[in-house]
Amino acid sequence: MAEMELSKDARSQAVASIQQYFQQNFDAIGNLAAGQLLDFFLEEIGPAIYNQAVADAQARMVSRAGDLTGELFADEFQYWARQAAKHKRQR
Repeated sequence: MAEMELSKDARSQAVASIQQYFQQNFDAIGNLAAGQLLDFFLEEIGPAIYNQAVADAQARMVSRAGDLTGELFADEFQYWARQAAKHKRQR
């Protein structure tokens, strides 16, 4: 997996959010320190979150694919059965 990166806008919002969190819960944290903390989280914790998201998506896909028969099954060779039912209704 390649290094995790955020868009410039997402990174800016994340840094601001970290600063706000620190301001409300601890001492204030500067822009540079918040950016470094974000880099640490992305490198250290990001892959675990990414891997869980991939596992969740895979489980969802397997679940959906496993039910294809139930979702998309079509009865085979039903012409004569439908014809018999049709003639029965016409009587």
